[in-house]
Amino acid sequence: MSSPGTKTEKPSSAEPKPKLRVLVVEDSDADAELILRELRLGGFEVAGEVVQTAHQFSERVKDQLPDLVLADYNLGLWRGMEALEILRREGLDIPLILVSGSLGDETAVECIKQGATDYVLKNKLARLPSAIHRAVLEKRLRLERKEAEANLAKKVEELARSNRDLEQFAYVASHDLQEPLRMVSAYTQLLGERYRGKLDEQADKYIYYAIDGATRMQDLIHDLLRFSRVGRQEMVLQSTDTKVVVEQAITNLKALIEETASTVICGTLPVLMANGPQLEQVFQNLIGNAIKFRDGAIPVINIGAELKSGNWIFSVYDNGIGIAAEHSEVIFSLFQRLHTRTEYSGNGIGLSICKKIIEQHGGTIWLGNHSGPGCTFNFSIPAMENGAPNKNEGNQGSAIGG
Repeated sequence: MSSPGTKTEKPSSAEPKPKLRVLVVEDSDADAELILRELRLGGFEVAGEVVQTAHQFSERVKDQLPDLVLADYNLGLWRGMEALEILRREGLDIPLILVSGSLGDETAVECIKQGATDYVLKNKLARLPSAIHRAVLEKRLRLERKEAEANLAKKVEELARSNRDLEQFAYVASHDLQEPLRMVSAYTQLLGERYRGKLDEQADKYIYYAIDGATRMQDLIHDLLRFSRVGRQEMVLQSTDTKVVVEQAITNLKALIEETASTVICGTLPVLMANGPQLEQVFQNLIGNAIKFRDGAIPVINIGAELKSGNWIFSVYDNGIGIAAEHSEVIFSLFQRLHTRTEYSGNGIGLSICKKIIEQHGGTIWLGNHSGPGCTFNFSIPAMENGAPNKNEGNQGSAIGG
């Protein structure tokens, strides 16, 4: 409440009116003036121009680039909806509102379907300003969405280019480092053979460390080269019997399976669209890890697959030492190890290669949840139209052991 004798202050200036550049397509000068008048009453600062013919519209819309087009539906020699076709032909994203004396509901709905933003009857011009506010807002949101999509596409391309550059660097670096490292390793081993036992105990230790470091570096570079090659190989998908792929992976590991008396149980597996050699690498890595990471029990590996929501979900279960849930993400990172080299050999790249291959197939790989010892790895591959369950009943439930 104000005290006696005081005056309530009024705003020094009114809010600025929104500016609107409008192109009116109308063959009646009186109706065109009524439309522009209604816009000014609705709070717009209007810069408007009136055209009557399609040729005039085509010329002026390119010169003016208005914020909005207001077009009568029936213009005698042409129709207002033809203005929409001109906008499309010129590649212009400008809202078009029909302003007509009469327009049936079915015609109005059809015009909206064809791309008109809205329609207003001439005897209800009072709702024109609100229709324009909506049209301008929709256009701004549409432009913001397109800009966001363009920025996202740019970021994706930049990321893809960065990944390609990194893969190229990894390939070149690992490839070019092999020869000098081979020389270092060869001469270090030569030093060990010639001088081991002839120098003091400390010198023998230094020579051992040098040979061991060079050998480990060779292994790391070899693994890095394998990882980079996955991204460089051409991704050719063809009909692939995954049962045959698993059997080939087992054949590759035959010596290790026999040495450890391991058993690999393979259930019914599908025929699907995949890159056979790459999928073989995935199974070989998973089976090899299952055998490596054991705690004394004879390794038993179960492999199966089931169709879920348009994807084949594969599972590779083992009875080994298992993996804690908190490590379910880090195990797929490059050169990540959960154990020392004295406990288990390797450089921590096998699961990274599996992840890269599965993602190139459009799938995902993850550590499954289960109770009891061991662990389960699951991965998905999209089921293509010509993928089908394996019909070879003789291979169902087969077990391969040492």
